[in-house]
Amino acid sequence: MSETGDRPSYFPERGSDEYRVTFYDLDLDYRVGPNRLAGAARLEIVPRVPLDRLELDLGPFRIGKALVDGRAARFRQRRDKLHLTPARRLPAGEPSTVEIRYSGNPRPLSSPWGGLGWEQLTDGSLVASQPTGAPSWFPCNDRVQDKARHRISVTTGSAYHVVATGRPAGRRSSGATTTWVYEQDEPMAPYLAGVQIGRYRSVEVPGAPVPQRLVFPADAERRVRHDFGRQGEMIERFTELFGPYPFPAYTIVVTGDELEIPVEAQGMSIFGTNHADGARGEERLVAHELAHQWFGNSLTLADWRDIWLHEGFATYAEWLWSESSGGEPADAHAARWHGRVARRPQDLVLSDPGARRIFDDRVYKRGALALHALRRTMGDARFFPMLRAWTAQNRYGSVTTERFILFAQAHALVPVRELMTAWVHRRPLPRLP
Repeated sequence: MSETGDRPSYFPERGSDEYRVTFYDLDLDYRVGPNRLAGAARLEIVPRVPLDRLELDLGPFRIGKALVDGRAARFRQRRDKLHLTPARRLPAGEPSTVEIRYSGNPRPLSSPWGGLGWEQLTDGSLVASQPTGAPSWFPCNDRVQDKARHRISVTTGSAYHVVATGRPAGRRSSGATTTWVYEQDEPMAPYLAGVQIGRYRSVEVPGAPVPQRLVFPADAERRVRHDFGRQGEMIERFTELFGPYPFPAYTIVVTGDELEIPVEAQGMSIFGTNHADGARGEERLVAHELAHQWFGNSLTLADWRDIWLHEGFATYAEWLWSESSGGEPADAHAARWHGRVARRPQDLVLSDPGARRIFDDRVYKRGALALHALRRTMGDARFFPMLRAWTAQNRYGSVTTERFILFAQAHALVPVRELMTAWVHRRPLPRLP
């Protein structure tokens, strides 16, 4: 349910506000060659209203069993929805358990940006669900603000290495297969859950300020170690600027395939081999994805129209890292991108770009420019403590544009509401202060 209690402005067909999920327990058996997935999902839910029926988001899998509170439930499937009729009405406010057994060939779900969700690699698989691809591999309430704890168990061929969102919680081999278990105790939106499978090597990064792992194909080790070699310094710098790193650890996966863009997951980022060139040519993306752990994963938008609260902040983190690491200062990045954005059509409202334009480059760059304008107006002595307070007070929660503007004004010594209104709620591009 959004802060106003209304259905979300974007993707209203996804999820339900009639209940919330508190825990996902997923047991997955995956065969890489035939791309065959068999899953057993247990969801702990709490109805917000009395329920005679409930719906889950799930792709075109074969359903073997559906139980609600241990009793068989009638079910039907239609358009990536699984509709359940429990044996008894579910009272509001009382926890219930939903269990689904399903199987099939997972495939990305169609969207205006191509396929989303579970994808096959040349030799393995990855999950790239933003914004609505989570139902491609597990039954869920696909609402971005419905954040829950997760346990993910994956059984696959022992030749493969499995990484999932959460902390490693066990691994056991039996015959030709190995089961990997991960537990995510911090609340997580469905689209941020991920599973990465490949013939990978995993190494711990010594001396890092938080535990870090690099997972990569063996033949990419030199490039990966070099290109992600300053990540510990990034975490230290971002901790100074944004507050404590919000999760117990951070994992980087570099797949054996090339990827068009990196993939974000909670406590984890996924890159293609093309993003590790051995010369740190894509280090801005390393900073961008790391920043999402604060802005996107810990603080998650309440509605997709506010995506600039993720992408604008992560883009500005690129400029801040450049400024901190001997590259161009944020002023230079801002001046250059202001000129470029000014030459683009002035038809986008940052706080409501439209569902099809949530990944428009202007959302990223104008969002970063808005933050730079706010920083210039407030001054560093106010701006960065405000950011640290913002991440602390909203840790693991949902955020909105309006809440951020009010928060910034409360921490500023000068009026900033009109400044932010011009940047985020109006079409014409303002001048930089």
